[in-house]
Amino acid sequence: MTTLELPTRGELTGRPYQVSTVRHQTHDVVTIDVRPEQDPIAFQPGQFDMVYVYGVGEAAISISSDPATPGLLSHTIRAVGWVTKALNQLQPGATIAIRGPYGRPWPLEQAQGRDLVIVAGGIGLAPVRPAIVQALHQRERFGRVVLLVGARSPRDLVFRDDLDRWNADRGIDVHATVDSAVRGWTDHVGVVTTLIPRVPFDPENAVVLACGPEVMMRATARSMQARGVPAERIHVTLERNMKCGVGTCGHCQLGPLFLCRDGPVFAWPEVADLLEVREL
Repeated sequence: MTTLELPTRGELTGRPYQVSTVRHQTHDVVTIDVRPEQDPIAFQPGQFDMVYVYGVGEAAISISSDPATPGLLSHTIRAVGWVTKALNQLQPGATIAIRGPYGRPWPLEQAQGRDLVIVAGGIGLAPVRPAIVQALHQRERFGRVVLLVGARSPRDLVFRDDLDRWNADRGIDVHATVDSAVRGWTDHVGVVTTLIPRVPFDPENAVVLACGPEVMMRATARSMQARGVPAERIHVTLERNMKCGVGTCGHCQLGPLFLCRDGPVFAWPEVADLLEVREL
């Protein structure tokens, strides 16, 4: 009989943070910058926080800020439920509570000396943004750094200023695509996976990070393997149904895995078969 290892009180107790800036990314997505009222806590790219709005509830939100500046913490949030709608309505000066960081981060150490290819769909750019920023801080440690980003339309692209700056700085190859173009859009049209055969990188010496809808990540894994990237060097992040953040409530269970405890970042062979099971 196994013994359930309960989280400590500190793991379940939120710390107060004050909202310093609210940046509207799209009509329903905001990035909230917060500063701790106590000493900041360091995090690694790919980890997430449990973010609590007093009187409303809490939600698991990926960290989207620069790991080198933990004193300024950012979360990018789409308004889809009670908590996320309340977060989207916050104003500078408001106080929220945050506990974390939780979860397994992106394996950037595995990518050192290799090409780093990042595939993001929609708001999926937020969980990979810290990895991009850290890779640019340590640019000499990686080969080619490629970002493939897709959205439904140009108005749904998040972090537009970052994309323009990264593209201009040429430290990263940025390729953007949209499902539906509008007048003035001059980049690619189509789902983000249609970019994979077109962009230059060495598939046999590449590490892939992917975040977006699960159907997109499955298609990304198939396309990357078809191009020659080993499955064990393809990584995805799964953050669905998280409630507690510490692996005790069971809401985020996927087969034998608890996504909050065992992930949210997984190598593709760890989850490939599980994601093919309908309604699992």
